[in-house]
Amino acid sequence: MALRTHITERQRRLGAELRKLREAAGLSVNAASSRIGMGAAHLSHIEAARTAVSADRLVALLYAYDVRSEPYTTHLAGMAESDGKGWWTEFRTRLPQHSLDLAELEARAPKIQSYETLLVPGLLQTEAYMRALFYSSRPGASPSEIEALVDFRRARQQILSDDSTTALHAIVHEAALRITVGSPEVMRGQLSHLVRAAQRPGTTIQILPFESGARAWFGTPILILDSDAPGLETVMLEHPAAPLLLGDAESIARYKSAFNSLKRNALSPVTADGPPGSHEHRDSWGLIHHVLYTH
Repeated sequence: MALRTHITERQRRLGAELRKLREAAGLSVNAASSRIGMGAAHLSHIEAARTAVSADRLVALLYAYDVRSEPYTTHLAGMAESDGKGWWTEFRTRLPQHSLDLAELEARAPKIQSYETLLVPGLLQTEAYMRALFYSSRPGASPSEIEALVDFRRARQQILSDDSTTALHAIVHEAALRITVGSPEVMRGQLSHLVRAAQRPGTTIQILPFESGARAWFGTPILILDSDAPGLETVMLEHPAAPLLLGDAESIARYKSAFNSLKRNALSPVTADGPPGSHEHRDSWGLIHHVLYTH
């Protein structure tokens, strides 16, 4: 039995889910494996994502754990059967695995919730903004490495194309609007793009203003990738070395609650069109335009 040398987030999460279900059923590795005629070492490797599990074996394990709920079981089967290939595969030799994992997670998510503190979310960045950001944050990168990063981020943004059904709710702190990335011209283009992006059906953009104070502040950028199957959501937290991916129920509940709190404290969403007087009260649209003309 050949073991994997590279493990993707999808593979890791599938193994973690199977381990969680086995433990919830009160079964040891030996007891669970014997129920389906599998070696205990083999099941341990599956739970550690070091080897794959066939669809038949997956179904047998779920029955042994008395798990029947849909669409959870269907999604687990899809995770087991997937080869993990997509547009991101062409970047496999140029970008780290966690970047490819993010693209795969986004492609599977019906809804994405994003909170950013100091930067515009990657899915909403203009090419000029992201290029300036990469050049300033990666001074040792070669031009070809920068181009790979730009191409990858632009490809990720296709999930927000006009024919996509992916929903995005982005909360951006006012600090991200005011920190100059590149030049004032780049920032003006970026802020104008936020207003245009909000016109896409399914895209919601809110600004968290400075006056919301520390009470509403959450210091870590949050990305919540929903799933059609409750229990298979993923939270991504930024980290200097590599993003931290969480899938346990406690973390999902905690960060969803944090995001809902941010929504309540943020200004009302960006709306480009509206009746006369629709922007008389302070809102995200008005704050973006105010900051735009200060750059």
